[in-house]
Amino acid sequence: MTETKLAPGDAAPEFTLPAADGTAVSLDAYRGKRVIVYFYPAAMTPGCTKQACDFRDSLSRLTAEGFVVLGVSKDKPAKLVKFAERDALTFPLLSDPELTVHQAYGAYGTKRLYGKEVVGVIRSTFVIDGDGKIEQALYNVKATGHVASLLKKLGLA
Repeated sequence: MTETKLAPGDAAPEFTLPAADGTAVSLDAYRGKRVIVYFYPAAMTPGCTKQACDFRDSLSRLTAEGFVVLGVSKDKPAKLVKFAERDALTFPLLSDPELTVHQAYGAYGTKRLYGKEVVGVIRSTFVIDGDGKIEQALYNVKATGHVASLLKKLGLA
């Protein structure tokens, strides 16, 4: 399996995915804004819940600085609706069950899990500038503490 890894300066792969509410969300719609796209393995699991709630709790700060947050997983929209409702998540959660967007961003492939090599979703975060270029490409991030670390990298903490 050839795995793409994006780097700062690369063009962010365009996508249109269904959101939890059924609307189609396109990266192109956010041109002119800075976008944080984060990929997580599965809605409603402990680590992914922690990470999503950290983004939720930092959303007003990020929004005030002109950022948009988009969460992407392989979950179906119905599960994303439950996740958003259960945890009061107010940013778009996008469904990519075929993993095409995950693969375009290098967020699906070989990773280490409990000491073994497995193929799966690689917890990753991308900061995309207003022109659609990758500012930051962060792979294999930890669920806990990631948002605080990201805020520091963005000069917001």
